[in-house]
Amino acid sequence: MPIVAMILEKKQPKTILDVPSGSGWLTDLLKFHHEIDGIDLFEGRKKGYRDFLQVDLENGLPRELSNYDAVVCCEGIEHLGNPLLFLKTIKDHINNEGVLVITTPNIWPPSSKIKFLTRGFFPGFPNLAGKIERGSHMHIMPWSFPWLYLYLKLAGFEGIRLHEVDEKKPRHVIEKIFGWPQTFYCNRKARQAVSDELKLYWKDAGSLQSVYGRLLVVSATVRKK
Repeated sequence: MPIVAMILEKKQPKTILDVPSGSGWLTDLLKFHHEIDGIDLFEGRKKGYRDFLQVDLENGLPRELSNYDAVVCCEGIEHLGNPLLFLKTIKDHINNEGVLVITTPNIWPPSSKIKFLTRGFFPGFPNLAGKIERGSHMHIMPWSFPWLYLYLKLAGFEGIRLHEVDEKKPRHVIEKIFGWPQTFYCNRKARQAVSDELKLYWKDAGSLQSVYGRLLVVSATVRKK
């Protein structure tokens, strides 16, 4: 995903952890000098990675793991049943002023809410009864920007921001109609915010990407005392 590479390009981290590393696409997009390690339970080591571990991420990152200037989690957190533990262990392995980048499907678009209203399931998060199989890449944990913000704050992260993705927003006229009240509400909360942090939160929550986008790309930083 180009937006992930752009975020890392600005930071120029020397060491990166890609978790889960999947097909190993990340290292091909990065043009600056870096060392990158990968973790994945169901995929093997890919070309360009310095080190690689096969680990069940439901238990978080291994304690013996090194610290990194950046951690990237693309299309992974929606597969985990214990995301708070996962995020807390990531924080433990990020250097001071380091960055975490997460991408995950967004359940806030109006069409997603309409499907949930009519069927009880969000797009991409179907009923899994009778199909629950470890390693089948099931989506089990749906996310919106406010929900991801909450979990990141609980894990101790700061500077949480939502990034724009190059996609059509909204995709359909009816989405604009149903999304407008939510945008209006978030914008009003931003105007009423009593701190810069809250203002940025409501600004991101009410953005086109948050209300209409199909994908969340969120970054957060670590400041250790």
